[in-house]
Amino acid sequence: MAYVTAEARQNLLDDLALAIEELGVALAALGAAYEALDEQSGDRLEEGLFRPVQSAYGRAQRTHSAFAERYGLPTRTFAPASAGLPSQGVKGFLEKATEAIAESDTLLVELQDSMAPVEVGDEQLRAGLSEVRALLADLQDRAALFVSRFGR
Repeated sequence: MAYVTAEARQNLLDDLALAIEELGVALAALGAAYEALDEQSGDRLEEGLFRPVQSAYGRAQRTHSAFAERYGLPTRTFAPASAGLPSQGVKGFLEKATEAIAESDTLLVELQDSMAPVEVGDEQLRAGLSEVRALLADLQDRAALFVSRFGR
């Protein structure tokens, strides 16, 4: 039974890591978009999208590390993601970020719906996952709105 629980906990960490990696992609794409924007648009992007994604990314990493440490599982670091080619332009970067945010949220929903956090997890893990989801809650809509206003 202990082996099954340890394996389930590791699988849970691996699933959470996939969501974190997607948030890393979103951060990289938003950073690249920021660099290509004028100051006013860049400030709006930073406030409305980059900071919330950065907060979610940090919270997800802390949740991952704390859970691993509590159960003696290996922790990991997450390498910065690539934003992709500059030829994508701001709109391409924003679309990439939106897709990565959506994918991360989908992965987190699937993880929560699997009941694995309840079965092998703990209250702190569930709270961390909920907090990350709350941070991501309206970011897809914000990103779409930002893209729709881009170029006006």
